[in-house]
Amino acid sequence: MKLKTFSKWLVVIGAIELGLMSVLKFDLIGSIIGRWPVVVTIFYALVGLSGFWGAYAMLTKKKK
Repeated sequence: MKLKTFSKWLVVIGAIELGLMSVLKFDLIGSIIGRWPVVVTIFYALVGLSGFWGAYAMLTKKKK
């Protein structure tokens, strides 16, 4: 899988996670991998980095 595709999926999963947390008070990632708090922290860090990378790509994209 390409890094760009992986990054986009992380952003989508992060958005779904935030939506579920705000509307239903349900922590999807915590319930799936909650036994390993280090993995949860790494996952959230990767989601954040993917978001920054996506924002940077949108802001620096050359217009045709």
